Amino acid sequence: MRHANFGRKLGRTSSHRKALMRNLATSLLTHGRIRTTFIKAKELQPVADQLVTLAKRGDLHARRQALTMVFEEAVVARLFQDIAPWYKERSGGYTRILKLEPRPGDNAPMAFIEFVDRKELASLKRPVPPKKKFKKPAEGKKEKAPAAAKPAKEGVQEKAQAAAKPGKEGVQKSGQAKASTKAPGASKAKKSGQ
Repeated sequence: MRHANFGRKLGRTSSHRKALMRNLATSLLTHGRIRTTFIKAKELQPVADQLVTLAKRGDLHARRQALTMVFEEAVVARLFQDIAPWYKERSGGYTRILKLEPRPGDNAPMAFIEFVDRKELASLKRPVPPKKKFKKPAEGKKEKAPAAAKPAKEGVQEKAQAAAKPGKEGVQKSGQAKASTKAPGASKAKKSGQ
């Protein structure tokens, strides 16, 4: 029995499940409403409600805790500055789940999960993540050109060409190859011992 084991496994490992919840929470906070399977929406609802509760607290520790569950800093800033003030009078139940028709491919039950006062949230601007700055190479330093390929030694090159050509020099017969590997006095020693 699963005593005190809450939550669904969703057919994933624990790290995959955590990443899934982080992705869904980031998308929900960005757009205000997302379409997903009904079971994933039920798993996401407590996570999203807890993030809004953290944002209502508003201190630095709460912001750092929210950053562990949301991928983008701009989304966390929107959560603390824009979303939390909408729910300062509400003591819980910040999200709702609306059932939809099943998905055509695999007949999975689908649902919308959205914030309760979504009309007001729609008027807010969506967060734009900051652009990454790329460092330019220093002007004083010269970039090294890639080294040219060194020509192969002549002896090695001739042997490779000879091996490629079928004929007397390139390919040895199997009997000649075996005879060359034996020591020259080994065959005489066997005969004298008999």
